[in-house]
Amino acid sequence: MPQFLSKGWLFVITTITMGVGIGVLAQPQLIVRFMTVKSKQELNRAVLIGSIFILAMTGIIFIVGALSNAWYFEFNEGKNALQSAGSVGKVIPHFINTAMPKWFAFIFLFALISAAMSTLSSQFHTMGTAVGRDFFEQITTKDYDSVTVTRLGVVIMIIFSVSLAYAFDDEPAIIARSTAIFFALCASIFLPSFIGGLFFRSITKAGAISSMLVGLVVSSFWLLFVHFKEAKSLGLAKAIFGKDSLLSGDIIFVDALIIALPLSIITAIVVSLMTKKMNKKHLDRCFND
Repeated sequence: MPQFLSKGWLFVITTITMGVGIGVLAQPQLIVRFMTVKSKQELNRAVLIGSIFILAMTGIIFIVGALSNAWYFEFNEGKNALQSAGSVGKVIPHFINTAMPKWFAFIFLFALISAAMSTLSSQFHTMGTAVGRDFFEQITTKDYDSVTVTRLGVVIMIIFSVSLAYAFDDEPAIIARSTAIFFALCASIFLPSFIGGLFFRSITKAGAISSMLVGLVVSSFWLLFVHFKEAKSLGLAKAIFGKDSLLSGDIIFVDALIIALPLSIITAIVVSLMTKKMNKKHLDRCFND
């Protein structure tokens, strides 16, 4: 672990650890799955298994990732994990193929495929619904069949996703970093509204929308003009202002989540206090246990 509050520590903790750890609570596809649960009783049944699963997965990932360096140093001529694997994205696959029995690699691969298929299914349905219902049906005046529109949206997003995969096939990709960016964006944009809608009767529609907009704008600004990795790679700040980042010092190593999420929460609270509350009958129906 890097020294506390050093540049490396700020990057690892605020980006990888907190970005993924907090962002997982606001994944759109998981929210959709939550909303499809039939009753509160089924949710209660899932709490125990889900808690154990999350604890085991998170604990195992951090322990194995950290101890892989010790294993490589002991059994691979004193090299660390990065030197042995060749790149960050190849460390765990190389570790599994080298340190684990051959049969474990097959089980691990099948587990990854199962998880990927489940996640992709939820994501494509979520994106397809967003394209079909939230976008297409809102801009057209004609009355189309909702199921057909949603299916068309799913097909469009599948084609778009596959096209992106082929387009960036030759580009260097770091899965952990890309995941952290996506998770942090979801947390900053969706989490305050999601938590507010679940547990607080006082949140308003205007407060939720304002919170999402602030989270989106602040996160985008921080990634484009401040955070050292993205701002330097994208080059927009360099093209406009002549420098890689608008700020300097250790602050440029702090992830957008740390800035955008608190502002998004504050916006949801302030705007909800200033705007008209929803109808009491509607709230009673929504919060009826």
